[in-house]
Amino acid sequence: MTQTKSQLTIKELTEIVGGKVTPRMVRHYHQLGLLPQPQRSRGNYRLYNDADVQRLRRIVALKQQGFQLSHIQQLLDTTEEAPSNSMAVMAQLQQHYQTLMRQLVQLRQTAMAVEGILGRDHACQTVQVEALAQLRVLEVEANELATHRVWDQLDGAAHNHPENFQQALEKLLPDLSERSEIEVDLLSQLVLACGDVSLVPFVRLSFDAVKAARDTLKQGCTVVGDIPAVVTAFDQTRLAHLGCSVQTLIDNPHINSAAEAEKMFWQQDQWRSKLYDLPDGCVLVIGYAPSVLIAVCEAIQTQQLKPALVIGLPIGFSHAPAAKRRLQHSGIPFVTTEGPQGGGLLAAVALNSLVTTLIEKPKCHCYLKGTRSRSALTK
Repeated sequence: MTQTKSQLTIKELTEIVGGKVTPRMVRHYHQLGLLPQPQRSRGNYRLYNDADVQRLRRIVALKQQGFQLSHIQQLLDTTEEAPSNSMAVMAQLQQHYQTLMRQLVQLRQTAMAVEGILGRDHACQTVQVEALAQLRVLEVEANELATHRVWDQLDGAAHNHPENFQQALEKLLPDLSERSEIEVDLLSQLVLACGDVSLVPFVRLSFDAVKAARDTLKQGCTVVGDIPAVVTAFDQTRLAHLGCSVQTLIDNPHINSAAEAEKMFWQQDQWRSKLYDLPDGCVLVIGYAPSVLIAVCEAIQTQQLKPALVIGLPIGFSHAPAAKRRLQHSGIPFVTTEGPQGGGLLAAVALNSLVTTLIEKPKCHCYLKGTRSRSALTK
């Protein structure tokens, strides 16, 4: 029998789908009912069609997103014509989410304990050997009093000197040897801003983000933050010395949360109109409202807005991840994260880290008088 695209062997199926899928995995999916049993050739070989290819691709995609196989089957079999089934799946996913969160809390507690040892700088290493010995005590004396006693001893050297963050990061950060020095510094500053090393794998920079930032900031561009709280955290001194002007999109001093920023942007058209009036080549820093980032991406698509760089780190659990994915396909240089992680401080820190690569810290207050100095510029 002649093989066609609608009749694939199990090996051909896995090669087309990719994603490290193996014939053994496909057979396992058959056993679980994730994939329907295929037709058989005269020689009893499994034969697959286009529908099998599409279903296996969906399985791979959902698995890469972190869904368990049992949930994947429920998601694939749920249809719009069965709302009761959809609600049942949602309830099970919610229960599974709470289980995952409990596991994450336990893992985070373990990670914090390890950070408490690895994150100590050289000046604290006099207690390192004792620390490892005391950790063994915890295995025997698993109680709160023993825990407090161990950490009291470990923290004994903390008051003798300022913390050396760089030495701690050298031990805690993942391998960043393939990243540029500027990118490593940006990632380090983001970690220090939130105290969470696990943020690093979720940060996304376009290949041209650093160059775009440096080129446009050196030209004295306009830097725009979405709300006053974000703009307040900008390195105003360095931006002034670079000749950059600073604007606030939703210029309302009473806005201080993502929920308020989101509501304000939706309710008042003036902010959307103001977005369209921003100059070409500006740098946008969005740290709160996901709707602002969505509107930015829409304006970019319709060529009503042409920023040089977008730092998109809004907060949110559905709209924000969607906005960030859209930003990554906008064709504009970007700095963002996957998922809901973000916030105004992280957005401002990302900008400040890039600004710092261009100019040394000025030892003056001439920016208060509106004057401009380029004596501190670095090449």
